[in-house]
Amino acid sequence: MDPLLTYLEQNRVLLTTLALSTASAYVLLTHLLAPKAIPYSVELPEQIKPEWNGSELESTDIRGPNNDESVIRCFAPASGKHLGTVPAATPADIDAAISACAQAQQKWGTSSFARRKKVLVTLSEHIIANREHIARAACLDSGKTMVDASLGEILVTAEKIKWTVGYGEKALSPEAREVSWPLMAYKKAEVRYEPLGVLGACVSWNYPFHNLLGPIISAIFSGNGIVVKGSELTAWSSTYFISIVKGALIACNEDPDIVQSISCYPSSAEYFTSHPGLSHMLFIGSKPVAHHIARSASKTLIPLCIELGGKDALIVLDDVSNLRSLSSIIMRGVFQSSSQNCVGVERIVALPKVYDELVSIMHERILTLRQGSALDEDGIDLGAMISSANFTKLESMIQDAVKKGARLLTGGKRWTNPKFPQGIYFQPTLLVDVTSEMEIANEETFAPICVFMKADSVEHAIEIANSTIYGLGASVFGKNSASLEKVTREIKSGMVSVNDFGVYYVNQSLPFGGVKGSGYGRFAGREGLRSICNTKAVCVDRFPSLISTGIPPVVDYPLKSTKKAWEFTTGLVQFAYAGTIAGKAEGLKNIIVNGI
Repeated sequence: MDPLLTYLEQNRVLLTTLALSTASAYVLLTHLLAPKAIPYSVELPEQIKPEWNGSELESTDIRGPNNDESVIRCFAPASGKHLGTVPAATPADIDAAISACAQAQQKWGTSSFARRKKVLVTLSEHIIANREHIARAACLDSGKTMVDASLGEILVTAEKIKWTVGYGEKALSPEAREVSWPLMAYKKAEVRYEPLGVLGACVSWNYPFHNLLGPIISAIFSGNGIVVKGSELTAWSSTYFISIVKGALIACNEDPDIVQSISCYPSSAEYFTSHPGLSHMLFIGSKPVAHHIARSASKTLIPLCIELGGKDALIVLDDVSNLRSLSSIIMRGVFQSSSQNCVGVERIVALPKVYDELVSIMHERILTLRQGSALDEDGIDLGAMISSANFTKLESMIQDAVKKGARLLTGGKRWTNPKFPQGIYFQPTLLVDVTSEMEIANEETFAPICVFMKADSVEHAIEIANSTIYGLGASVFGKNSASLEKVTREIKSGMVSVNDFGVYYVNQSLPFGGVKGSGYGRFAGREGLRSICNTKAVCVDRFPSLISTGIPPVVDYPLKSTKKAWEFTTGLVQFAYAGTIAGKAEGLKNIIVNGI
């Protein structure tokens, strides 16, 4: 045995103890140096209390009677239970929200990073202390399970705050830039990142807590105000979630008006997305809606960051040995939040040596999945879908694929929960032998449908992965470093995980976003923070009392001699940029001769 391995084996307990002690010391030191959180509380909605037992709606239409769009009827998609009614924002309400936010931002924009960190640390502590309440609210409004909420709502939000507090100040501090030698040698150059003003965000329903808080965290830290339009499908929980943010601001003696939340129907949304009071807009949603957002925002030239869906491929190379272990990652990648996940695995592209065995393992595991209302039933793996609007299309795409040669091993259609017939469910589905010509290989399903595609080679796997209009995320599993690097380099996407799934999002230091039909712009990481700031270029004199810019007489208006002015300026160019000593000498000569 290798001596190093022998030593590690013999001292495993000691090394483990040292590692844990070091990690504990780091956590303790970080805690001691961090801003201190201020405890606070907010009123809890009755619906998230375990004893609550609401009544089921006869219809899951969110509009009021006779298509009334002045209100939003909110219901739990897993059970059909009525959660409450939320007023739909009107143009006047939108004006009021943006105006109040703008007024508060005037002061907040000059706040210190220490004040901003204090708010975020206070918010984080409240989230951790009330994680069960928050998770229950997210589950009620979106139909997901508590485990899905813990991972997709609580963990990633806490991580975003942690990164922002720890590294955000460095990302937004003035950054020194190079100056041109010798012409600019007497100058200092830097880039500053300053608040834009009031930001807008239109976020999707699939992660009602995290999607709402994500842009708010960045806005608060960068000194901006923000008005977030949550989806009308999750309007009920948005009311509770925004009270959590405002509570943190109030606890820290800051103006809560710097954050605003609205919910409205598409008929009023265009007024918001073209509002002249907004300085930037984040949109998280579907490609068809993005076209409307872009047209609307263009009216007032609001800059956009657009994060759309994906058809993310998970490529499995031939040298993966432990397929059972890999199947656990695939199960989470495909079925997290009932597959209503923008970076969820929509296609598994496997090479021939592993294809059949992996299909067999996945078939066995998918058959065991249990669906239902996680807050009302025991032993639930998958929650509900947010809407049944696409069920007919999903069933049609699956049947079309079967007609063209795909094999449907399980699922493939909507499911009625006998305990909650008004609940919205689609069966966990396994569809294999899918090819790139099939519609289901190209259209985002956003449903619990596991699609397998066989590739002949690494090159073929990359070709399949790149065959759709989307390019959000991707994953590749294997051992051969050259093959892994080839896939990582050649796949057309904004993000890639190697031997992992979605880890680029858990790591909030990385920018998040896609290419092609998956949108443009980035949020998260330093790129995301800087994108919602005015990137201001600043030049100042390095030695202001000794040297500053002056206009030589030969080029001062009015010109005394056009010829001399020309010879002087071309000499200046030649002296600064000529690639030879002789050229520089000639340029210097022209400067001296014509500058006197």
